[in-house]
Parts: sequence; structure tokens; C-alpha cells
Amino acid sequence: MKPNRILMPPIAEQKPYEHSIHDDVRPDPFFWLKERENPEVIAYVERENDYYQQSTKSLVPLQDDLFEEMKARIKEEDNSVPYFYNGYWYITRFEEGQDYPIYTRKKKSMSASEEILFDCNEMAKGHDYFRLVGINISPDNTKAVFGIDTVSRRQYNLKVKDLVSGEIHDTSIENTTGSSVWANDNTYFFFTKKNPTTLRSEAIFRHSMDDLQGKSMLIFEEKDETYSTFVSGSKSEEYIFIGSYSTLTTEYQYLKANNPLGEFALIQPRTDNLEYSISHYGDHFYVFTNADKAENYKVMKTPIEATSKEHWVEVLPHRPSVLLEDIELFNDYWVITERENGLARVRIQRWDGTEDYYLPLEGETYTVYISTNIAFDTTKLRYVYNSMTTPSSVIEYDMASKENVVLKEQEVLGGQFDKANYTSKRIWAVAEDGTNIPISLVHHKETLLNSDTPILQYAYGSYGSTIDPGFSSTRLSLLDRGFAYAIAHVRGGEYLGRKWYDQGKMLHKKNTFSDFIDCSKHLIAAGLTSANHLYAYGGSAGGLLMGVIANDAPELYHGVIAAVPFVDVVTTMLDDTIPLTTSEYDEWGNPNDKQYYDYIKSYSPYDNIKEQAYPNLLVTTGLHDSQVQYWEPAKWVARLRLNKKDETVLFLDTNMSAGHGGASGRFDALKETAKKYAFLLALEKLNN
Repeated sequence: MKPNRILMPPIAEQKPYEHSIHDDVRPDPFFWLKERENPEVIAYVERENDYYQQSTKSLVPLQDDLFEEMKARIKEEDNSVPYFYNGYWYITRFEEGQDYPIYTRKKKSMSASEEILFDCNEMAKGHDYFRLVGINISPDNTKAVFGIDTVSRRQYNLKVKDLVSGEIHDTSIENTTGSSVWANDNTYFFFTKKNPTTLRSEAIFRHSMDDLQGKSMLIFEEKDETYSTFVSGSKSEEYIFIGSYSTLTTEYQYLKANNPLGEFALIQPRTDNLEYSISHYGDHFYVFTNADKAENYKVMKTPIEATSKEHWVEVLPHRPSVLLEDIELFNDYWVITERENGLARVRIQRWDGTEDYYLPLEGETYTVYISTNIAFDTTKLRYVYNSMTTPSSVIEYDMASKENVVLKEQEVLGGQFDKANYTSKRIWAVAEDGTNIPISLVHHKETLLNSDTPILQYAYGSYGSTIDPGFSSTRLSLLDRGFAYAIAHVRGGEYLGRKWYDQGKMLHKKNTFSDFIDCSKHLIAAGLTSANHLYAYGGSAGGLLMGVIANDAPELYHGVIAAVPFVDVVTTMLDDTIPLTTSEYDEWGNPNDKQYYDYIKSYSPYDNIKEQAYPNLLVTTGLHDSQVQYWEPAKWVARLRLNKKDETVLFLDTNMSAGHGGASGRFDALKETAKKYAFLLALEKLNN
């Protein structure tokens, strides 16, 4: 795949515009591209799409082959592992050739007749995008609240289905998060509405089944624009919680689920940098918190009648080397998910203190997490295990008998896959400041790692989000063609604990970028690949990472894929009308403060484009993206075209009917992956 000498890449019109703050002026000639309703904007985006499609015509057969290959590995007619709740077995299934799930249930027994709750294939007809979320069954099993998005802006219309008559009521509840919580009287449910402009989850409402067309009652409004809010229910089904959260601070209120018309009471008023979450068991709330400088978190409990912090009593202490990630409560046991030296593990304890042990797990490149555990009075724990070489399994572990039963193992069809043909390991790179950075690596056992080996290096590195080394059936299409795949566990995630996150945010954000670059340098210096064969991939905040490394170390990469990239950081963080901006000041810093402005500006990809050679670049976005607006990658590409001094390709591919998560159907999503892989394989072919 070489630059097409006949096709001329689109050149966006430059229109004078300047941003000015802190006595600093930033010219922004492509600012006008944010005018979504402007026909000139749509025309430019479509020209970019046409340029990409025309330039990659020769790749269409490869894309088709990759799509069919990846699709062939999927069991098209498939069922989820059933789970039992309130008298019914619930199952999600897919039918052959269908894009969307079918949600069903069976009363009391798996041999009972199937009741179809929602056939999303039928519901999606006539829509380019469709997503159903938040199915919430009433306690008496006769009604279901659910959310629908047909635009891909994550603004869900909330509806109610009568499960007896099959009628779907039009509640006219728009612009919600899609989730809800029933009160125990089967009449009232609570839900969260979003700000229509910023999409911040800002208010909790109560709605009555006795007046479905009537107005919902405002229960709580989160007026601090740096916070969002949500409503949830306790596993015990005795309480309803309202949570408010910013990046660093949380606050909870509670209400008895039997008293939906009552007043919510505060558990602990918000205190700067105090994070906590709440679970209920018996006479106590259990508090998962960073209180008292417990940066890796600890577990405390407090009596329900005395919930403020001075009443909290430590149950599981803070450990400097162990990050607590989650807790799950049962009648006789409680289960803790934790992480030490990057490796996740599951700890099981009896309430009476007679047992305390870990699930046995082996290796260094695996993923384990707690699955759906709705039942409270049970000894059965469901969890999911996979590794970079092992498909995912849903496992049921009896905490009393200590027996493991594999309920479902991911099938990889096509007759080609054998996990023995792949090998994975964890290696360590040394960052420029001396910090050791872990890398999870997987490849086919017949692929020899040397300077001619193509490696796709991936990272995210923000919000404390840990990218675990898990299995991917689509990734096999690269591994079987000689690629290796590396996950760089850079700072900004929590792979090595809370400090790992703190060292990759705010005024330490540049560690995320330099860590990725140092991992690349290590792969090259160790003779596992070379700059001609190294590729980088990241999306969203990981797309920001791609923008920075393309500016700062373009010589290390033959190609870069930046998916829905957050690349116009300064402009976005100064615009509090854009979704997510105000709630993310604790992640990136508030550029209204000059110290943060200068720091963010020093790495923001759009503001640091240079007149230099750049790697081959594929940039993807969605016109309806609510998290990273389409104009960020569009502006970035437009400015890159004016400055790049090379013969490499630069493509912008905009999905005109999708948002941040891409296509909604399972097969359409595979087509998007196939396009990315074809880009990489075509670039690699140029080297051979």
C-alpha cells in the first residue's frame, strides 16, 4: 500500500480563528470543523472517507478475507451461561447470521418454555445503529425497564415493557443513562438523566407505573459540574443508593427499597480526595475506600444507623503492595479481587473467619475477574478466566466444597485454533526515569522474534484503567500471519497499583507517553523487532497516546492506528459545553489554571504537530461520538496534511452512523477490525 499519486488527499479549508487565554494565542484554522450541521463540514468528512476508500481499494479482498476468517471463528448460534434470579433462568442467545442478541428467560427450570423478552434483531430494523441496555426486571417479574439508543450518542430513551401482555409502553423518558432501579413495591423505579448538552449524568428521578405518561419526580440534582451521579441497588435488595462521583471524590445516599417515597440519607458527606463505595450485609454497610491515605484501598464497615466516617471500622487493612479492585458479598462468604505485581487474584473469606484462601491461578499473562453473581444465599462463585493464549471460560467455584466446574468455554471455530500453538510471556522495559514497565507479549510459537518480526504494540494508559492480558479470537488473524502482539502496561493505568495511576495523570501525564516509547525502544533493542516492523495502536485516551508518540518518536514506528483519538486536548478541556470536560479536570488538569494549561499544551497532539516525517497513519472516528467528538481527529488529520514531510499514507475513516464504540452489530464490528488489520498487513507487505 503506497500513496496514490493520482488521487489527491483532501485539503481542508483554513479559516482564521484564534484561542486566547493566559496571554497565549493558539491559531486554530480548522476550528470550523466542529460545526456538525454545516454542509461544508460533512462534505469534507465525506471527501476524506472517499479518499480512504479509493486509496485502499486493493485491500478490499484482504479485508473481506479477514472478516470471513474472524467471523468463522465465532459460534454464531450461541447462548450465554444461564443465571437464576427471582424464580427465572435468564439467557442471552445469538442466532446464526444475526447481528444482535435475543434476551430470554425460563421459569423455574431450564426445561421450561422460553419467553423472549427482547429480540434486538427485530427492534434494530430500520436503524443504522442500535443498542439496548439496562434490562431491569421488576420484583414481581411482570415488568421490565430498558434503554434504547439508535444514534450512538449514549443517550438512552427509557421504556417499560409489560411482560404479561407484551406491550411496550412509551414513557417519553429521554436522555437517560439507560439504567434504572426498582423499588420493592413494583410501582416506582428510579433512573438517571443526562444534561442534553454536556451529557453529564446530573439528576436522579423517580417514575410511577401508575402514571407512565406523567412527569417523573426529581429526587436529586448534582449541581457541581465536576461531579456525575447514578442510582443503584444493593445486592441484598434492601437498599437503593444514589452515588455522586468525580475522579477523586465520591458520596453516597441511601434509602430503604421498601420505602420509595422516603427521603434519601447521606452515608458520608463528600470530602475532597475521599473515595468510597457501599455494599450491604446484615446490620452494616461495607465500605470500599481509600480513607486515611489507603491509596490501594481497604475495606471497612459501619452500622446502618451510624454511617459517617467516624463510625467506620477496618475489616481488611490497606497493603502498600496490593491493590484492592472489588468485593462481592454472599451470605457466608465475601470475595475480594486484588492485584499484586500486576497479577490479579481472587481471595475468599468466610464471615466467621474460619477460612481465608486464594483461587489457584498460574502464569503471568492471564485475566481473571468475578462474573455475574446475583444470588446472595449461595456458596457458588462465578468467575471468568482467560489468558493471551487461552480462550475465556466461565467457571463456577463452590466455596464450600472447593470444586471448580467449567460452565462454558469460549469456542474458537474454524478448525485451525490450538492454544498449544501460541506462547506468551511478560517482559520488562526500563523507562527513562529508571522505572520498570511491564509488557505482555504473545505470538505464534513458529514466529521467531527477531528484527524482522512485525509487532503491534497496544496501550491505553488513562483513568486508572488496567488493560489485562486477555484472549482475542480476532487477534489470531495477526498472530497466524507472523505478527506478535504486545500490551504495554504504561503508567496511567493501575496495573501496578494506585501509584501507577497517579504517576500517569495530571502533571505526570507525560510518563504515559514516555513509557510507551521506552517499551518500543526496548522491543527494538532486545532484537524482538525493528522500527521498520513496529506498529502502534490505541483508542480514545489511547488515541491521545498515539498522537503524542507520532509527534515525539515517529522514527520508531512503521505504522500507527489511532482510533477515536483524543488529540485536541487543550481546546476540549477549555470548553465546558463539551461532554465529559468538567468531570475530567482531576484526570488531565483544568487548563483555566495556567500551570495546567502550559503542561497540557506541551503534549496536546494537535498543538504539537511538527514539520517532519510521520509514520503511516490510519485515524478512525464516529460522526456521533459523544466522548471524543469527531472534529478532534478531523482537525488533527487536516493539520497533519499540511505539515508532514514524507511519503507515508494518512487516512481518516469516519463512521457516519456510529459513535465512540463503533458499529453496534457484532459482524459490523468485525468489519471495522478487518479494515485495521488489512492496513497493518499491507504496510508489512511493503517491507517484504
